[in-house]
Amino acid sequence: MDPPESIDFQELERELAVAVAADEKYKRENDAKFRAIHQKVSSYEEFRDLVLAANLKPLEKKDKIGTERKQPWNPAATVSGPTKESDCSVSQASEAEPKNAFEFTREWRRWGMDKRYDFLLQLGAEKLSQLFPAEICSGLLGEFITSLEEKFQSVHQAEVLKILQSLTKTKRFDLNLIFLSRSEKESCKKLFIRLMEVHEMNHEDAMSERDKLFTNVMALYKVSDPRH
Repeated sequence: MDPPESIDFQELERELAVAVAADEKYKRENDAKFRAIHQKVSSYEEFRDLVLAANLKPLEKKDKIGTERKQPWNPAATVSGPTKESDCSVSQASEAEPKNAFEFTREWRRWGMDKRYDFLLQLGAEKLSQLFPAEICSGLLGEFITSLEEKFQSVHQAEVLKILQSLTKTKRFDLNLIFLSRSEKESCKKLFIRLMEVHEMNHEDAMSERDKLFTNVMALYKVSDPRH
């Protein structure tokens, strides 16, 4: 009688992990393809970019890109002593502006929360509208809101409001809004409260055009007027 064949559990675990990863990759790409079809993208390049963006992951400090890095991962962290910056300045988050949603998402995943706020302000409302003509994909809406709320500066009030307004004009915005997490919805509420506080300090006329803009944008984000 032949001895029972031993089972290599480590090999089984490895094969299972590979199969699960492949299945998840297929689902992500398949969902992205359906989104691209429903959005009626204008070209194959845009279709391809949306599918490729589905598999993007954030870069970590240990990740290497190309040849060996000679520049520190976070140059700001290596500078000793305080630095003098203007409150009105927006640091340059990226040397080259992204040309499409795929390039934006690739850059976005590189940055931590500190850089993401600057990145959004650097691009501005008009550029973001051009990058996302069809849909704000991959759960980015919630990340935008969280970044703007956590790093908000009162001097950027007008720019932040314009960005929020521009995002509401993307297709399927209401659907993106539905999928915000509880914490993202709370960040959205806090952001509008802070925006309104700055607005009321600078504008005495409660029925000004800017006030109407606040009311309209808040309604689109399903946020109740904090004054009531």
